[in-house]
Amino acid sequence: MAAQRGSNSSAEAKNDDGPNSNSYDDLDGFGVAVVREDGKWRVTPLPMSALTSLSAAETELREMRSSGAVFGLLDIDDEFFVILRPAPSGTHLLISDATAAIDYDIAAEVLDALNVDIPDIDPDDLDDIEPWEEGNLALLADLGLPEAVLGIIVAETDLYPDEQLGSIAERLGFPDELAAVLDKLSR
Repeated sequence: MAAQRGSNSSAEAKNDDGPNSNSYDDLDGFGVAVVREDGKWRVTPLPMSALTSLSAAETELREMRSSGAVFGLLDIDDEFFVILRPAPSGTHLLISDATAAIDYDIAAEVLDALNVDIPDIDPDDLDDIEPWEEGNLALLADLGLPEAVLGIIVAETDLYPDEQLGSIAERLGFPDELAAVLDKLSR
Protein backbone atom coordinates (compact mmCIF):
# COMPACT_ATOMS: atom_id res chain seq x y z
CA MET A 1 0.00 0.00 0.00
CA ALA A 2 1.19 3.54 -0.46
CA ALA A 3 1.88 4.10 3.22
CA GLN A 4 3.83 0.86 3.42
CA ARG A 5 5.74 1.03 0.16
CA GLY A 6 9.45 1.25 0.80
CA SER A 7 11.55 0.84 -2.27
CA ASN A 8 11.10 -0.80 -5.62
CA SER A 9 10.63 -4.41 -4.59
CA SER A 10 9.66 -5.95 -7.87
CA ALA A 11 11.13 -9.17 -9.12
CA GLU A 12 12.34 -7.15 -12.10
CA ALA A 13 14.18 -4.68 -9.89
CA LYS A 14 15.83 -7.44 -7.88
CA ASN A 15 17.05 -9.51 -10.79
CA ASP A 16 19.55 -8.49 -13.40
CA ASP A 17 17.99 -10.85 -15.93
CA GLY A 18 15.53 -8.13 -16.92
CA PRO A 19 11.74 -7.94 -17.01
CA ASN A 20 9.52 -10.97 -16.92
CA SER A 21 12.18 -12.89 -15.03
CA ASN A 22 10.90 -15.66 -12.81
CA SER A 23 13.14 -14.78 -9.88
CA TYR A 24 11.19 -14.56 -6.67
CA ASP A 25 13.99 -15.23 -4.22
CA ASP A 26 13.60 -11.80 -2.61
CA LEU A 27 9.83 -11.55 -2.93
CA ASP A 28 7.82 -11.79 0.29
CA GLY A 29 4.19 -12.74 0.59
CA PHE A 30 2.10 -15.81 -0.06
CA GLY A 31 -0.43 -17.29 -2.41
CA VAL A 32 -3.24 -19.64 -1.47
CA ALA A 33 -5.97 -21.44 -3.34
CA VAL A 34 -9.34 -21.44 -1.62
CA VAL A 35 -11.96 -24.05 -2.48
CA ARG A 36 -15.54 -24.23 -1.21
CA GLU A 37 -16.97 -27.66 -1.83
CA ASP A 38 -19.82 -29.49 -0.10
CA GLY A 39 -20.19 -26.62 2.38
CA LYS A 40 -16.57 -26.82 3.56
CA TRP A 41 -13.59 -24.58 2.97
CA ARG A 42 -10.19 -25.93 1.94
CA VAL A 43 -7.10 -23.71 1.71
CA THR A 44 -3.86 -24.87 0.08
CA PRO A 45 -0.63 -23.02 -0.66
CA LEU A 46 0.22 -21.95 -4.19
CA PRO A 47 3.80 -22.09 -5.48
CA MET A 48 5.87 -18.90 -5.27
CA SER A 49 5.65 -18.60 -9.06
CA ALA A 50 2.02 -17.53 -8.54
CA LEU A 51 3.32 -14.32 -6.94
CA THR A 52 5.21 -13.27 -10.05
CA SER A 53 2.99 -14.49 -12.88
CA LEU A 54 -0.74 -14.07 -13.30
CA SER A 55 -0.83 -16.91 -15.82
CA ALA A 56 0.97 -19.22 -13.37
CA ALA A 57 -1.57 -18.38 -10.66
CA GLU A 58 -4.49 -18.91 -13.07
CA THR A 59 -3.07 -22.24 -14.24
CA GLU A 60 -2.65 -23.49 -10.67
CA LEU A 61 -6.24 -22.57 -9.84
CA ARG A 62 -7.72 -24.03 -13.02
CA GLU A 63 -5.92 -27.32 -12.37
CA MET A 64 -7.64 -27.68 -8.97
CA ARG A 65 -10.64 -29.40 -10.58
CA SER A 66 -13.41 -28.76 -8.11
CA SER A 67 -17.16 -28.79 -8.48
CA GLY A 68 -17.29 -25.90 -6.00
CA ALA A 69 -15.98 -22.36 -6.00
CA VAL A 70 -12.23 -21.87 -6.48
CA PHE A 71 -10.33 -18.62 -6.05
CA GLY A 72 -6.84 -17.43 -5.21
CA LEU A 73 -5.58 -14.92 -2.69
CA LEU A 74 -2.14 -13.46 -3.38
CA ASP A 75 -0.21 -11.24 -0.96
CA ILE A 76 2.51 -9.75 -3.14
CA ASP A 77 5.61 -8.64 -1.24
CA ASP A 78 3.45 -7.41 1.65
CA GLU A 79 2.58 -4.40 -0.54
CA PHE A 80 -0.75 -5.28 -2.19
CA PHE A 81 -3.04 -8.21 -2.82
CA VAL A 82 -4.73 -9.82 -5.79
CA ILE A 83 -7.87 -11.94 -5.77
CA LEU A 84 -8.44 -14.07 -8.83
CA ARG A 85 -11.32 -16.35 -9.61
CA PRO A 86 -11.26 -18.42 -12.78
CA ALA A 87 -14.58 -18.77 -14.58
CA PRO A 88 -15.62 -20.17 -17.96
CA SER A 89 -16.06 -16.62 -19.25
CA GLY A 90 -12.57 -15.58 -18.07
CA THR A 91 -10.81 -14.88 -14.81
CA HIS A 92 -12.39 -12.32 -12.48
CA LEU A 93 -9.73 -10.12 -10.88
CA LEU A 94 -9.27 -7.56 -8.15
CA ILE A 95 -6.04 -5.77 -7.27
CA SER A 96 -5.92 -3.73 -4.09
CA ASP A 97 -3.43 -1.13 -5.37
CA ALA A 98 -3.30 -0.24 -9.06
CA THR A 99 -0.19 1.89 -8.50
CA ALA A 100 1.73 -1.32 -7.77
CA ALA A 101 1.84 -1.90 -11.53
CA ILE A 102 4.66 0.64 -11.68
CA ASP A 103 6.89 -1.66 -9.61
CA TYR A 104 5.51 -5.18 -10.01
CA ASP A 105 5.11 -7.17 -13.20
CA ILE A 106 2.19 -9.22 -11.85
CA ALA A 107 0.30 -6.02 -11.01
CA ALA A 108 0.89 -4.79 -14.56
CA GLU A 109 -0.40 -8.15 -15.84
CA VAL A 110 -3.57 -7.77 -13.75
CA LEU A 111 -4.21 -4.27 -15.09
CA ASP A 112 -3.56 -5.49 -18.63
CA ALA A 113 -6.08 -8.32 -18.15
CA LEU A 114 -8.57 -5.72 -16.87
CA ASN A 115 -7.84 -3.45 -19.87
CA VAL A 116 -6.69 -0.70 -17.51
CA ASP A 117 -3.66 1.44 -18.29
CA ILE A 118 -0.72 1.40 -15.92
CA PRO A 119 -0.90 4.65 -13.93
CA ASP A 120 1.37 7.38 -15.26
CA ILE A 121 3.00 8.24 -11.95
CA ASP A 122 6.63 9.06 -11.27
CA PRO A 123 8.04 6.22 -9.11
CA ASP A 124 9.52 8.84 -6.78
CA ASP A 125 6.00 10.12 -6.05
CA LEU A 126 4.46 6.73 -5.18
CA ASP A 127 4.75 7.21 -1.42
CA ASP A 128 2.57 10.32 -1.69
CA ILE A 129 -0.19 8.69 -3.77
CA GLU A 130 -3.21 7.04 -2.17
CA PRO A 131 -3.68 3.54 -3.58
CA TRP A 132 -6.86 2.57 -5.39
CA GLU A 133 -8.27 -0.78 -6.38
CA GLU A 134 -9.11 -1.99 -9.85
CA GLY A 135 -11.27 -4.91 -10.80
CA ASN A 136 -14.40 -6.68 -9.71
CA LEU A 137 -15.36 -5.95 -6.10
CA ALA A 138 -18.29 -8.38 -6.49
CA LEU A 139 -16.15 -11.41 -7.39
CA LEU A 140 -16.86 -13.10 -4.04
CA ALA A 141 -20.41 -11.82 -3.51
CA ASP A 142 -22.03 -15.16 -4.33
CA LEU A 143 -19.93 -16.75 -1.57
CA GLY A 144 -21.10 -14.30 1.07
CA LEU A 145 -18.81 -11.28 0.76
CA PRO A 146 -20.86 -8.37 -0.61
CA GLU A 147 -19.24 -5.86 -2.94
CA ALA A 148 -19.66 -3.05 -0.40
CA VAL A 149 -17.94 -5.02 2.36
CA LEU A 150 -15.01 -5.99 0.13
CA GLY A 151 -14.75 -2.33 -0.86
CA ILE A 152 -14.44 -1.36 2.81
CA ILE A 153 -11.73 -4.00 3.39
CA VAL A 154 -9.76 -2.82 0.35
CA ALA A 155 -10.09 0.81 1.47
CA GLU A 156 -8.42 0.00 4.81
CA THR A 157 -5.00 1.11 3.59
CA ASP A 158 -3.63 1.20 7.15
CA LEU A 159 -3.78 -2.60 7.15
CA TYR A 160 -1.16 -4.79 5.54
CA PRO A 161 -2.33 -7.06 2.71
CA ASP A 162 -2.15 -10.18 4.89
CA GLU A 163 -4.45 -8.46 7.40
CA GLN A 164 -6.87 -7.49 4.64
CA LEU A 165 -6.88 -11.06 3.30
CA GLY A 166 -7.41 -12.27 6.88
CA SER A 167 -10.48 -10.01 7.08
CA ILE A 168 -11.78 -11.54 3.85
CA ALA A 169 -11.23 -15.05 5.24
CA GLU A 170 -13.00 -14.07 8.46
CA ARG A 171 -16.03 -12.69 6.60
CA LEU A 172 -16.29 -15.78 4.39
CA GLY A 173 -15.74 -18.25 7.23
CA PHE A 174 -12.30 -19.79 6.70
CA PRO A 175 -9.96 -17.87 9.04
CA ASP A 176 -8.71 -21.03 10.78
CA GLU A 177 -7.98 -22.79 7.50
CA LEU A 178 -6.04 -19.78 6.22
CA ALA A 179 -4.14 -19.39 9.50
CA ALA A 180 -3.14 -23.07 9.46
CA VAL A 181 -1.67 -22.79 5.95
CA LEU A 182 0.12 -19.52 6.73
CA ASP A 183 1.54 -21.05 9.89
CA LYS A 184 3.00 -23.93 7.87
CA LEU A 185 4.39 -21.53 5.25
CA SER A 186 6.19 -19.44 7.87
CA ARG A 187 8.15 -22.42 9.23
